[in-house]
Amino acid sequence: MTTTSAVPPAAPAAEARAGTTGPVRSVRHKWTEHGLLFTAPFLLVYALFLVWPLLYGVKMSLGDDNIAGTESEFIGLDNYAEALTDPNVWSSLWNTLWFTALSTVPLVVLGLVLALLAHHLRVVQWLWRLSWFAPFLLPSGVVCLLWLWMIYPSDFGLADLLLGTAGLDPDIGWLSDTRYAMLSIVLTTVWWTVGFNFLLYLAGLQSIPQHLYEAAEIDGAGPWHRLWHITLPSLRRTTFVVLVLQLLASLKIFDQVYIMTGGGPDESTRPILQYVYQAGFTGYRIGYASAVSYVFFALIVVVSLVQLRLSRRASEESDR
Repeated sequence: MTTTSAVPPAAPAAEARAGTTGPVRSVRHKWTEHGLLFTAPFLLVYALFLVWPLLYGVKMSLGDDNIAGTESEFIGLDNYAEALTDPNVWSSLWNTLWFTALSTVPLVVLGLVLALLAHHLRVVQWLWRLSWFAPFLLPSGVVCLLWLWMIYPSDFGLADLLLGTAGLDPDIGWLSDTRYAMLSIVLTTVWWTVGFNFLLYLAGLQSIPQHLYEAAEIDGAGPWHRLWHITLPSLRRTTFVVLVLQLLASLKIFDQVYIMTGGGPDESTRPILQYVYQAGFTGYRIGYASAVSYVFFALIVVVSLVQLRLSRRASEESDR
């Protein structure tokens, strides 16, 4: 008596070793075609308005491009070398970092406090949410003009009028004194943009399971204990998102400074983006302005990577 073993055909065996079968591979191929078909408009727009300008900007930063109409020449990394030794670049970068440091902490903390208040207030809750989020919907020009009217000199501004009524010195150079100009811009920015962080924190608070608070209350935990041991740990990931978005937004400041102070007094509030604008469209050096903008872009990438690394580490520790 002899026995024979069935040997599978060579083609199916090869497909099995590859991890796919004929019909599965066909379905995947169709899905790939359909996916490319549906994403093609987005990819086209993405390449046209982001990838191509990015690559073209790199090309301009390597030449002496200008808007005066003269022919540009390739100069290599000369623009980058000049940018790294330009004192105006470093002073503008310092102003940007100083504004970021002054604005990020109050925007994050105040957004959390307002969200906690709106979440626990039971009287006209919709009014509190609307009033704290409404300024974020205003255009930057409207916000800056509104605050300019409030901090004008004592014969017109509301802030100096209130100080004079309280018996204090009403003659304060809110935007003309180097001691107060940056603080005035920070105050305007906090009032204008805190609503976005407030909204993110409010969504995070509403996603916390209510039974955690009920169990803690049964165990005798007070309001502060529940805040420190339930609310804040549950908002850890939301806080990282808010912090990253806020850092990136503060680093890109331009509108408030350009409208309210123009970078003064004595360039004490000029951010790096305004210097890029001045170098490119006032000094007509588009190539050099492109190099400065890519130096700043590298800084933003570094900040984003550091924040991403810290966020992943915190998520891993919270999941343990």
